[in-house]
Amino acid sequence: MNGRRLGLRKRMALNIFSDLYRSTVAEHRLDTLFWECTLRCNLACRHCGSDCRVDPGVADMPLADFLKVLDEEVTPHVDPAEVLVIFSGGEVLVRDDLEEAGAEVTRRGYPWGMVTNGLALTAERLRSLRRAGLRTISLSLDGFEAEHNYIRRNPRSYDRALDALRAIVREPGLTYDVVTCVTGALVPQLEAFRDMLLAEGVRSWRLFSIFPVGRAKDDPTLRMTDAQFREMLDFIRRTRREGRIDVSYACEGFLGGYEAEVRDHFYQCAAGVSIASIRVDGAISGCTSVRADFHQGNIYTDSFWEVWENRFEPFRNREWARRGVCADCRMFRYCLGGGMHLHGDDGELLYCHYHRL
Repeated sequence: MNGRRLGLRKRMALNIFSDLYRSTVAEHRLDTLFWECTLRCNLACRHCGSDCRVDPGVADMPLADFLKVLDEEVTPHVDPAEVLVIFSGGEVLVRDDLEEAGAEVTRRGYPWGMVTNGLALTAERLRSLRRAGLRTISLSLDGFEAEHNYIRRNPRSYDRALDALRAIVREPGLTYDVVTCVTGALVPQLEAFRDMLLAEGVRSWRLFSIFPVGRAKDDPTLRMTDAQFREMLDFIRRTRREGRIDVSYACEGFLGGYEAEVRDHFYQCAAGVSIASIRVDGAISGCTSVRADFHQGNIYTDSFWEVWENRFEPFRNREWARRGVCADCRMFRYCLGGGMHLHGDDGELLYCHYHRL
């Protein structure tokens, strides 16, 4: 199959979806708020877009500052039960007050979740977080031991992450997924890795490709060839048809003929549309994958809600991205220049998923 080709029915469906997406943008209803609570990390991964380290030279955001934004700027405008707060980093488990943070967010009526590399997630810590109201968790597991430890640069990382996975799978009522950054080395092993996850009881799995930001920018060992990229998408499509595990490709870019076959929905970038983030320094942006300077304000100088309502123009009107390879592309209506996280500070697109196909 030519992954770039769109059949008539899919093109008609995409036209309808793009019209609906414009309505979603106009409404920009906040449903996910990331709190980048720290840039500290207990690993130094090869692919880290944030370039996190043990001592990043940036202080953690005080919990009181984040709670003030929730109380004064968010809660008056939303139903807390309908906004998921996600703690992210860095590695969130380096914060000693994570349970206090979770309990305070829960007390205000918000569901909350976290993203973790699993290195410090023991069964005891998981129970403690659950008592603080933890509802969702995303755990990074990037292949078997050799592939995972190569990316994570820690010989204990795979075993610790696998132990964390087993505790998560056994925890009743906890929503979770496994997140895998796929490298070229993992592509030939995807079926075996899927079968291992199934044997461990995993039922939800998201796959990413590593994009050239942060440390990954200058590390070619992390990248897939175009042929491997297509092989990964074919694997996802085939596995979804089998129906044994809920697998999907991340919301990274428009995938032509693979649209609606490797995800539950057509491509859309929700950053700044339904997803906002508060960075460790107070900057207000879209999702935390957007590492370039698309900050729209700062909680220490601006009203978060005023920024959310009125200052997210670069996220919500993507005509500025119609340049370079996107200038004359017939797919621009559907992809709007790809994920915001794939644009650098100058706005240029780092790479295009559709062209890779």
